[in-house]
This record gives sequence, C-alpha cells and structure tokens, in this order.
Amino acid sequence: MPDLGAPRSPLDRIGIPRHLAMGYLALALFMIGDGVEQGYLSAFLTDEGFASQHIAVMFTLYGITAGVSAWMAAALSDVFGARRLMMAGAGIWVLFHVLFVTLGVMDHSGAMLLVCYGLRGFGYPLFAYAFLMWIVKTARPARLGMAVGWFWFAYIAGFSTLSPLVAKGSIALIGPLPTLWAALGVIAVGTGLALTVRAPGGSRPPSRPEDNPLRGLLNGVSILWQEPKVAVAGVVRVINGVSQFGFPVFLPVYFTKSLGFSLGDWLTIYSVMYLVNLGANLLAGYWSDRYGINPVLRWMGCAGCAVTTVAFYYIPTSTHSFWLSLITGSVFCACLAGFSPMSALMPQLAPRRTGAAMAGLNLGAGLGTAAGPALVSLCLTPMGVEGVMWVFGGCYALGAVLTLFLKVSTPRPAPVTGAELSPS
Repeated sequence: MPDLGAPRSPLDRIGIPRHLAMGYLALALFMIGDGVEQGYLSAFLTDEGFASQHIAVMFTLYGITAGVSAWMAAALSDVFGARRLMMAGAGIWVLFHVLFVTLGVMDHSGAMLLVCYGLRGFGYPLFAYAFLMWIVKTARPARLGMAVGWFWFAYIAGFSTLSPLVAKGSIALIGPLPTLWAALGVIAVGTGLALTVRAPGGSRPPSRPEDNPLRGLLNGVSILWQEPKVAVAGVVRVINGVSQFGFPVFLPVYFTKSLGFSLGDWLTIYSVMYLVNLGANLLAGYWSDRYGINPVLRWMGCAGCAVTTVAFYYIPTSTHSFWLSLITGSVFCACLAGFSPMSALMPQLAPRRTGAAMAGLNLGAGLGTAAGPALVSLCLTPMGVEGVMWVFGGCYALGAVLTLFLKVSTPRPAPVTGAELSPS
C-alpha cells in the first residue's frame, strides 16, 4: 500500500485521499445518472400499464446482476485495475440503458424490460465498487474510516439525494421519459471525470499467471467459508440494502396512490432523507475511527434501522403529514449511515486477503440490491405494505445479533504485502 505520509492538504486532513479527489466527484455524478429514475420509475411504469409484480421482478433481476457485478469489481480490481473496471461499468450501463428505454419502455415489452434493466445492473457496481477498492488500497490506514465515509457520501449524494431533485426538476420540465434519456448525459460527464484521476492502483501491468481473473473471482467466494467472519459481514451487508433498494419498488406507489402525496412531495421526502444520510455517513466514519466500527454498526446501523423502518410506515400512515413523514424518513436514513464503515472493517477481518474480503463484502452489497425487491415481491401481496416494513425491520434486528460475531483482535488493520495490496 502506498505510504501517503502525514496529511499535507485540506483534503487529507478531512480524510479524502487527495490523489482520488476527482474520483469522488466522478462517482457522485455517475450515481446521479444511475439513480435519477429510482424515485419515480415504479410509479411511471405502473402508469404505463406494467403490473406491480412484474416491476418487482424487474428490480429483483437488477439486484441479482448488481450483486454479481459488485463481487466481480472487488475480485478483479487487482487483475485489471480500478480504472479499467470503472470504464467497463460505464460502457455496460450506457448500452443497456439505451436498450431498456427503447426496447422495454417505448416498445412496451415486458420481456425486454426485464432483460435490459437486469443487464444494466452490471454497470454501476463495476464503476462504484472498483473505485471503492481504489480507496481501500490508497487511503492511510488511520484515516480509512473517513475515506470510506466520503465514498458513501459521494455515492449517496448522487444516488439518493441529488438524483430525486434532478428527477423532480427534469420531470416538470421535459417529462418522465425524456428524463430517462437525460441520465445518459450525466453518466458521460461522470465517466469523463473518472478518466482524469491519476493515482496509484488505478491500472496494472499484464497479470502474472497466479493473478488470473478466474482465481480472483474464486477467491472472492472461497473466502466466505475460509473466513467465517467475512461471510457474516456479507450477510450484514445484504441486510443493509434491503430497505434502500426495496423501498423504491413500492413506497412511491404507496405514498402517491394510497396516502395521497403528490409525486413531487414524495421525491422531496426521498431526497431530504438521503441528504441527512450524507452528514450521518461522515459522522459514522468519524465515530468508527474513534470508538470502533462494531458499536457504530450494531447500534446506529442495525438497531436504529430496525426501529425507524417500522416507524416509517406507521407515522406517515396515521398522520398523512408531509413534515412528519420527512422527519421519520430522515431519522431512518441517519441510522442507515451506521453501515457505511463496513468497508473499513474488512481489512481487520482478513488483513492478508483484503481483495478477496472486499469481494465477499461487495457480493453482499449487491445481493442486498436483489434481496429488498425480492422480499417485496414475496411479501407485498399476502402481507401488504405494513407486513413488508415489519419484515425489513426484522432483518435489521437480525443484523444487530450478527454483529456480535464480528469482533476483531486489533483496532487497526495489519500491514499487508503482496499482490493483493501492491500498487500498480
């Protein structure tokens, strides 16, 4: 791992590796383009005549491919380099987004809707999680929690905070379908900025025989039974994503059709929720560096989300109040930030297999993208919205129990040598 020395710039002092600063901005822009439809897509497709069950299956397939892609991003980053994987992710995203809009939405084909949106799921994790691996390899160990916190700040700023606001303004100006096309421009700008990043670890020379892609992928799976704590962390990471990716499947419809909120009000609530999450991510990173990752993960993340997920159903449903709904959702998203230091936990759980450990964690992150919509698909019809929220809350309670098995013997990751962490 390159030694960046003591902090010498304002960026270093706040925890951002200065060599990667432009990459954080590129990530935020890319995630705006990726997330611009999430706050309204389910409601839009419902208005277009697609069945809610079909839409839930679409999001589930998307989550499955995103899970595989997230695993690949960490497993292959040592082989191909972060920059190449980021560019591959951008190319995949653009190709299948165009096909999704043209062949799926515009041609009103349910089959192509599933296929193209599902395959687009390979795109954003390669871009985002390859950059996360770049951060893990170059950030100073003593500041890794903050560096990862800034990653999630940029990720959430784009995906869940700014994208709903962009969607709200764009829909009012040009309509929902053209907004899907406008996302391509934002993706292009983010990709262009990523190409300007020049930092150690972004690219590799030709792989050595022992660093072939297949071995990297297999290591990202085999570590789950060779290092049980990594497997437990992966399950907790799945739980992290169930509401974040499950909510967009049914809450836009519930808030606008059942509770009577306008689409603009819902998008405002959704945006402000994740605006609060931004600051909470940085706070969680600071607390994890100061007090330890596990307490933040258990109490702020798991326990906090278990309570606030259920509250996010009962308070809006009983009051129909915009402001109380906004406050409740914001408290939920503040608690959700307690999961953000998990990426800094992996070098402690498997200090000599960081690349493989991150692959296992990213696999959990991606599967969380599928688990949320899958639970909605299974539970929404028989249990209703109330039942789904209780299921999500129960998942977070289970996560709190699982954190008891994630104790580490040292507060800082051990020094690592070898191919997994060597700069390219």
